[in-house]
Amino acid sequence: MDLTVVAYVIYLVVSIGLTVWVARTLSRNGRIFIADVLQGNEKLAEAVNHLLVVGFYLVNIGFVTLYLRSADTILEARGLFEALSVKLGVVLLVLGVMHLGNVWVLNRMRRRGIMERQAPQLPPVPPLPPQGWTAPAGA
Repeated sequence: MDLTVVAYVIYLVVSIGLTVWVARTLSRNGRIFIADVLQGNEKLAEAVNHLLVVGFYLVNIGFVTLYLRSADTILEARGLFEALSVKLGVVLLVLGVMHLGNVWVLNRMRRRGIMERQAPQLPPVPPLPPQGWTAPAGA
């Protein structure tokens, strides 16, 4: 009996389930972080959080569907588990890399915002008077 279709179904269900779980977890726990990055602007933080979740879904579910195809025919339970472990392992690694990339970018934005808030506010500098004149072109 060919178990390839069974492997496809299990792979899709588990991969999409993991993607939804990770996206919801990141969204729920990332709201406070994004609000801090955006200096307390709750509406903007909610919009950015929603856009990040949509992008996360698009990239990860797109990857899961592109990575579905298998060149090997799976004929036994051992092959089924081996194929699923490789495919799900790669999906988990992609989810982890996506998460770390998001956290890295948001942390950079947060650090920049903190530095801007802590920088001393200098008074505006008036323009300097000209120090000399240049000859007109062609003179």
